[in-house]
Amino acid sequence: MITPRTTVIRRLLGALDASPSRIPVLLGGCGSGRTTLLWQLHERLGRTSAQFIDVGRTTTTPERFHHAVGMAAPFPGLEPPKVGARAAFDSTLDFFTEAHAPNGGPATFLFDEFLELRTFESFPGLRRVIYDFIDRLAGSRNRFVLTSRYTARSLRVLRDQTARFEVIQAPPFSAEDTFDLSGPPAAGGTEPHPAHVHDTDFQARTAQAIGDGRPAYIRAIIDEFNAMRDRDGGDALSALASQLAAGGRLANLCEASYERRLHRARGYGALKAILEILGEEEGLTLTEISHRLRRTPGSTKDYLSWLEDVDLVTSRQKRYSFTDPLLRVWVRLHCRATAPTDDDVAREVHRYALPRLPQSEPALAMATVGAGPADDEKKPWGIIEID
Repeated sequence: MITPRTTVIRRLLGALDASPSRIPVLLGGCGSGRTTLLWQLHERLGRTSAQFIDVGRTTTTPERFHHAVGMAAPFPGLEPPKVGARAAFDSTLDFFTEAHAPNGGPATFLFDEFLELRTFESFPGLRRVIYDFIDRLAGSRNRFVLTSRYTARSLRVLRDQTARFEVIQAPPFSAEDTFDLSGPPAAGGTEPHPAHVHDTDFQARTAQAIGDGRPAYIRAIIDEFNAMRDRDGGDALSALASQLAAGGRLANLCEASYERRLHRARGYGALKAILEILGEEEGLTLTEISHRLRRTPGSTKDYLSWLEDVDLVTSRQKRYSFTDPLLRVWVRLHCRATAPTDDDVAREVHRYALPRLPQSEPALAMATVGAGPADDEKKPWGIIEID
């Protein structure tokens, strides 16, 4: 079955195989599956034909980055760097643009989180690292794929570049992708009961909807749902509530996204305050936010632009909202003085999930949240009891 996830791999391969090759730039937010797609592409191309480079984990100094690239390179030709940060970075760029595959053809490099090269901009002579990198790649016969979690920044960098760069958005998980994670196993090789398949299909569609189509979020929900099903029963909404509680996998994913993006922006404290304001109420205008922040409209506009720059907020018709809706739920639950109670989590999950449920059985879904084998047994995620 062809899903959006397999289609994007074909599109990446098509860009690389074009004559001349294009440079696909795969963009998507935290949890969108960019890195997984890049690893899948690496496996398709072969480990001796392509080099995967985790830029974020290897950008320490230009000299050590040069060493890290060389240690993992399947291609010959990486010369020792000359002395100095600029010389080391130029030597690495020479390798990227001039290396060749073992068969003499063009080498292929896969750069995960290419914007992290900006780490080098604190070194002398490296004030335009990203633009130097992009310009050198555009003029090379080699093949490249780039990824980034920062859509706004990437589009700004590529705005004036050649048509060789092709922007591709990481597609959301489809219902078919989600069902592959949660499909009922056939015990002993027997066919599952039709009612079991129907229930699993509905829970998969629910997980896809409330997980915002993000593979990392959906996987956390589905894994928890499967664990509940193996114990005493549960559903996707109960799984979401469990995963958003303190220490839950989904709560940890949201926290990592929140902190990573804020640390890449300016105005850390004020930006956190704006996110808390939008956590309380979305769709606010600049003027409304500035009043609640108690700052001037001018400074508030700067803060909002910095949040947009790292894709934390989105403006539609001059009204601001979270780009990631589940991150807003996490902010409402965890950006406060005390950890959320079970009732707090249940209330917020109810508020978030109800409008997103598959339309076929919304009442059934909400009524079964937290229901176990015995209806009179109190469960921690009794969302049906919350007004």
